[in-house]
Amino acid sequence: MPSFRSSGSFGKRQEYIAVAELLRRGYDVYMTLVDDQQIDCVVRIEVNSHPVYIDVQIKARSAGAKQAGTFAALTVRDPRPNFMFVFYSEDADVYWIMPSLDLVKEATRNKEGDNAGKYSIVFTNLRADKTSHPRPRFDGWRDNWEAFNIMAGNLVLDAPGDL
Repeated sequence: MPSFRSSGSFGKRQEYIAVAELLRRGYDVYMTLVDDQQIDCVVRIEVNSHPVYIDVQIKARSAGAKQAGTFAALTVRDPRPNFMFVFYSEDADVYWIMPSLDLVKEATRNKEGDNAGKYSIVFTNLRADKTSHPRPRFDGWRDNWEAFNIMAGNLVLDAPGDL
């Protein structure tokens, strides 16, 4: 069982790896100093000479997690058109890039208990050999880094008048 320190550092390492992937793909990424607004970084994309900013929350599950493809007790503050989630399962070695508005539609919302009002989503199935396999239901979000460009383009198209 990993210590709190190693499990805590896993999440931070995965944030940096996801940010590095965004940078590798040519996105401008701005890191936040604290995560008190559910924003790990902000991606800036220019669309038709207009800057568009997308808030990003990164969530990761280690291969050693009991349910390596399950993201439970998620708080989704203010789902909005410019808020993206990046999920990563180390066991499946897959990213799912999902707009917050899609997340609240696809996830299960807890109705009672300590996590009432929070969301849970399961991206993988656990096979008999104890390995995680991505659920086909979420293929549209799997490794879909282009979702940032699509979101930015939609935000410009939906903007009233000049930005």
